[in-house]
Amino acid sequence: MKNILIFYASYGGGHLNAAKSIYEHITKMDISTNLEMIDCMKYVNKTVEKLSTSAYTNMAKKAPWVWGKIYNDSQKGPIAHLSTRANKIMAIKLLKLLREKKPDLIISTHPFSSQMCSYLKRKGKITAKIATIMTDFAPHDQWLVGKDYTDYYFVANEKMKDYLISKNIAKENVFVTGIPLSERFLQKYDRKEVLKIFDLKDCKKNILFFGGGEFGLGKSRTFEIFDDIIKCTENMQIIAIAGKNEKMKDKFIAIVQNNNAMERVKVLSFTDKVPELMSISDLVVTKPGGMTTSESLASNLPMLIINPIPGQEEENAEFLESHGVGIWIKKDDDVIKVVSDLLSDASKLSEMKVNANLLGHPNSTRDICEILLK
Repeated sequence: MKNILIFYASYGGGHLNAAKSIYEHITKMDISTNLEMIDCMKYVNKTVEKLSTSAYTNMAKKAPWVWGKIYNDSQKGPIAHLSTRANKIMAIKLLKLLREKKPDLIISTHPFSSQMCSYLKRKGKITAKIATIMTDFAPHDQWLVGKDYTDYYFVANEKMKDYLISKNIAKENVFVTGIPLSERFLQKYDRKEVLKIFDLKDCKKNILFFGGGEFGLGKSRTFEIFDDIIKCTENMQIIAIAGKNEKMKDKFIAIVQNNNAMERVKVLSFTDKVPELMSISDLVVTKPGGMTTSESLASNLPMLIINPIPGQEEENAEFLESHGVGIWIKKDDDVIKVVSDLLSDASKLSEMKVNANLLGHPNSTRDICEILLK
């Protein structure tokens, strides 16, 4: 029987969701495994985990430029060395767990756990295979710390693979699979049934608008963009998702009422039916987190990109624009003109949909698990 540990860390939801997708798929496979999913930071030091998660959340909300600087500085220089050194210290605590569980395979969806495990492997403390799943569309060197002791890298695109190879990682250890997704994005949904659930009309196109959930990033700009999109989409329906941010939901509702658009705009709190909603949508408006981006591409959806966090999300936005699947709405853009021009250009939308299909990896989770467990 094979022992498998899946490590993640609670900085944003993407690392956790990727870990969950892998966990669920392996659980369904007809193999004999002891499988466990663990928040590595919470395990090694709950206080550090709580403080660092809180710091990340507050920076993302209130001072995203600070996070962007930390992200860039952690690529090289003092912050990079400090981060690496701290993870070596915390790895000693993680070793207790690894000796208890005796994993044959460690799957990591966050660079911190990859660093800790590769350090222990370099020191001869563990012998497990290590697999790192990168959860964005551009590489960052923090993922590559301990690369000589990492057996598998799973990346979102060929450009990332080329970068890893340029860093002397063997090409046979790098797999372009995409970011792990829930298998619900592979299901076929009855369009009329989904429309009925959300009280939507069948004769109109649909725009799915993500407000940023509990982060509510760039709130004032988000509200301005939402208002502008309502004004220039009278012949379309909008489904706006505020997530767990009740204040954002209330503001969305007020904007809808001010525009007398209650018949064509639906405002939702947190919903677990994102795959269903993407299946009936023609365009998605969102900040470019790795997970939402992957879900949109797997659903062949063109994207309007708003409020990327400086750092990895801005790199994701640049990647999506350069590959013709997204339009990044920047600070001084005329939103009404950008949206109106896009929605009136059927050939442009069709081209973006084709490009999304070329970039999407709907079978990413299955492919990763088959490579690791064959």
